[in-house]
Amino acid sequence: MKIAVVGAGAMGSIFGARLAGGGNDVVLVDVARPLVEKINEAGITVRRDDKSTITRVPATADPSKIGPVELVVFFVKCYHTAAAAELARPLVGPDTIVASLQNGWGNGDVLAAAFPSEQVVVGVTYNSGLLVEPGVVVHPADQPTLVGNFTDGDAERASRVVAALESGGFAATVASPVRPEIWKKLILNAATLPTAALTGMNAGALGAHEEMRALVAETAQEATAVARALGYDISAEERVDAILSLLEKAGPTRASMLQDFEAGRRTEIDVINGAVVKAADASGVPTPLNRAFVALVKGWETMRGLS
Repeated sequence: MKIAVVGAGAMGSIFGARLAGGGNDVVLVDVARPLVEKINEAGITVRRDDKSTITRVPATADPSKIGPVELVVFFVKCYHTAAAAELARPLVGPDTIVASLQNGWGNGDVLAAAFPSEQVVVGVTYNSGLLVEPGVVVHPADQPTLVGNFTDGDAERASRVVAALESGGFAATVASPVRPEIWKKLILNAATLPTAALTGMNAGALGAHEEMRALVAETAQEATAVARALGYDISAEERVDAILSLLEKAGPTRASMLQDFEAGRRTEIDVINGAVVKAADASGVPTPLNRAFVALVKGWETMRGLS
């Protein structure tokens, strides 16, 4: 399958390397030319435990040289999605699948506004990655990925995305409907990303600290109440149990928002806790914890000139 991965950060590099290793014709697209040059020179190095794998994957900052592909997968930060969609236009033909496996709520809407909505596939991945340096990433463990059509109807496009992911060794499943699954991941992120970022705790430390465990659980319960008000049949007990179990298993994994804090980057708070608060305001559900996290993280960004 001819695939373009837009965004060559940690997740884009991991997925790009694995998809290429699965026999697909893969190209990485990124606006950072030094990153593109490094990947073209040295390939992508993926580390796990004490092992490293180097995969040669071509990269470019000019997708007009590539032309239409069968699948475009977006892994850019949420606030770059609209610009990335414009950049990716030469990659998208009438039969191209446009997929988002990004964090947060709303990326699918941005892509569906840029491309025919029936071509858009959205989903979530529980894989995580740490960018050590350009072209060098840590992928702690394989985790599930779920995808589904943005619009209702035939799941053929989502099934093709699953087949591509499976060729790269990923555990992938078609979810229909997919939006409840996106909300489940959103609840996880809302409860764990700002808590990790604001404390500096890795996943294991966050899950082992009694007061932080309680805060994570309460934030998850609050976000689940919003999801249920929207009509998604999501159990607060299941979410809390799953999140605390995941923190325990994840050990030294550092949350993406914590990585943003450490690198002095703008975060994705607007499409995580911000999305929970926005939906809560529309449905009348109180969300004091999620609202507080938005204020705290936005305050941190403002003090560093990031927002």
